[in-house]
Amino acid sequence: MGIGTGIALFVVGAILAFAVNLDLGGVVNLALIGYILMGAGVVVFFISLMFVLRRRQSTATTRTAVDPASGEQVTRSTRDTNDPLV
Repeated sequence: MGIGTGIALFVVGAILAFAVNLDLGGVVNLALIGYILMGAGVVVFFISLMFVLRRRQSTATTRTAVDPASGEQVTRSTRDTNDPLV
């Protein structure tokens, strides 16, 4: 959701900066607001991308032990990941 928000902010900022040509009597500079929104969109996009890439780390653990009742060697593997598709 954050990546989409960053892209949307960038697009709205680009529209305000380059496509809208309104004279509001010097009260509001729409081009400056557009540039600010474009900058905020880039920052939100990269922060969201950093969190998405950081979340995909996984941990694998393997344990080997001897079962005291039967004397067999038991191996247990556990994989912990935050990515629901794996």
